[in-house]
Amino acid sequence: MTTAFDPIDLAGTRLANRIAMAPMTRSRADAGSRTPTALVAEYYAQRASAGLIISEGVQPVPEGQGYPFTPGLHSREQITAWRQVTDAVHERGGRIFAQLMHSGRIGHPDLLDGDLHPVGPSAVAAAGKVFTPEGPKDFATPRALTGDEVREAVTGFASAARNAVEAGFDGVEIHGANGYLVQQFLASGSNHRTDEWGGPVENRIRFAVEVVRAVAAEIGPERTGLRVSPANTFNDITETDTDELYPALLDAIEPVGIAYLHVLESTPEQRPYVLDLRKRFAGTFILNPATGEAPTGAASLALIEDGTTDLVAFGRLFLANPDLPARLRTDGPYNPLDGATMYGGDHRGYVDYPAL
Repeated sequence: MTTAFDPIDLAGTRLANRIAMAPMTRSRADAGSRTPTALVAEYYAQRASAGLIISEGVQPVPEGQGYPFTPGLHSREQITAWRQVTDAVHERGGRIFAQLMHSGRIGHPDLLDGDLHPVGPSAVAAAGKVFTPEGPKDFATPRALTGDEVREAVTGFASAARNAVEAGFDGVEIHGANGYLVQQFLASGSNHRTDEWGGPVENRIRFAVEVVRAVAAEIGPERTGLRVSPANTFNDITETDTDELYPALLDAIEPVGIAYLHVLESTPEQRPYVLDLRKRFAGTFILNPATGEAPTGAASLALIEDGTTDLVAFGRLFLANPDLPARLRTDGPYNPLDGATMYGGDHRGYVDYPAL
C-alpha cells in the first residue's frame, strides 16, 4: 500500500514524500524591491522536509501584485534574492516550485508603482476590500485588458517561469485558482468579453490554456504545474458552468503533458467531481482537501492510501509546524497557529515556531 511517506517521481523530480506545503501568502518581502529576504529563506528552509514546497504567490509582472509586501519574479534583483531561498531549501534536501500569481482585479493602485492600475478580463470590480498602506480600501475597478495586452500577460507568465528556473526553483505552479487573473478569465461572472477570450467555455479557457502552453514551452512541461479551485467563490468569483468548464480545460491542456494538477476542493460534497478530474488528468495529482473549519490534518493522509490523490497539500498546519511530516507520522503534537502574525511583520509567528 502506498503511503504519504513513500517517495514519488514528479515528472523526473524525485520527492522524498507525498506531503506538499500549500502556497500561502505571508507578506514578508521587501517593500521597495519586492524581493524575498534572508528571513524568507529561513522560513522555507525550515519546511524543507515537505516532499514539495509550493511557494507563496509570486507576481510575474509588476501590475500582478494584489497585496502588500508580496514578492515578484520580474527583475534581476528578485531572481538573485530568490536564489538564496532555493539554495537554502536544496541544502536541506527539499524541492520547491514557485507559484506564479497574477492577482488581476484583486488589488488597488496604492499597492502599485507609478501609474500602474489593476487589470482584468473585463472592467468588473470584485466585491470586498484589500489592505493598503492607508488601511482597507475597496478593490479597484480593473482596466480591461486589450487583446494585445492579454497576449502580453501570457508572455509575462512565461518570462517569470524562466526567471524562476534561473533562480533555482525546481519548477513553477500557475495559479489558476482563488479568484485571481487566470480564474477571472475562466469565470463568467468576471469575464464579460465578446472576443476570442470570452463568451463560450472554449473561449474562456483560452487564457489558462495559453499560459500553460507558454510556460511549458519556456521551461518544459515536466517543470510546470497548474492549480485550480472549481466552484470556489473566493474573491467574488461566480462560475455558472463549472461542470463543463474544468473538463474542457483539462482536455485542452492534456497534450502539453504538464507535471501536475493541484486542486483546491471547495466543499466535501465536491469529492465526486474532484475524482472525475483526477481520472481525466494523466499526470501527478495534488489535492488540498476540504476539511471545514479545521486545518487539513493527519486524517487526510488516507486519501493517498486509497488512491484519491498522489499528494496531499497542507496549509495552515505547515505555518505553525515547520517539521510537519514528522508530526503527521504520530498525528501530533502540533504547535497552535497565531493568526495575528500570519500576514506581514517580523520573525514572530514566521520562523520562531519550534520543531519537535
